[in-house]
Amino acid sequence: MDTLDILLEDAAWESVALPVLGARAVSATLEHMGLDPQDCEVTLMGCDDARIAELNVEFRGKAQPTNVLSWPAQPLAPVAAGAAPPLPQQGFDGMIELGDIALSFQTCQREATESGKPFADHLTHLIVHGTLHLLGYDHITDGDAALMERLEVEILGNLGVDDPYNDERLTDAAS
Repeated sequence: MDTLDILLEDAAWESVALPVLGARAVSATLEHMGLDPQDCEVTLMGCDDARIAELNVEFRGKAQPTNVLSWPAQPLAPVAAGAAPPLPQQGFDGMIELGDIALSFQTCQREATESGKPFADHLTHLIVHGTLHLLGYDHITDGDAALMERLEVEILGNLGVDDPYNDERLTDAAS
């Protein structure tokens, strides 16, 4: 995927193959949803708990770190709870600008350790989760959450990653 921009704001991310994991997870998500990854633009930022807490306060009014945040470039939403949102539209240049995803190294690492999951698998799940948010999916209503979780499990399964909801719910995943 040539249109994935990676911003590393924390040196801890240098120990992780975030560009490879990010490209794999974003591409798999877009392909699963019927989009060509070469036509889409996504920015993935790796930061620390302090930075994501600042962003969480600024954009969600929550003064705490979280694992993932996303900012869709297009206001996509389903017409009814539990329904799929419309596909994003191409810009004048033919590209589909999807938006930005931020991940906190410390929170992601702590969650992976606490749940006994491989760090790469947990990151892959959160990148898929964030990409689905960029495509207009959410988990506010039960119907929306069921649809989004089903898509995550399908996409992760295609990537050889175990169902993240099999053991316990990932309750910190945020939009």
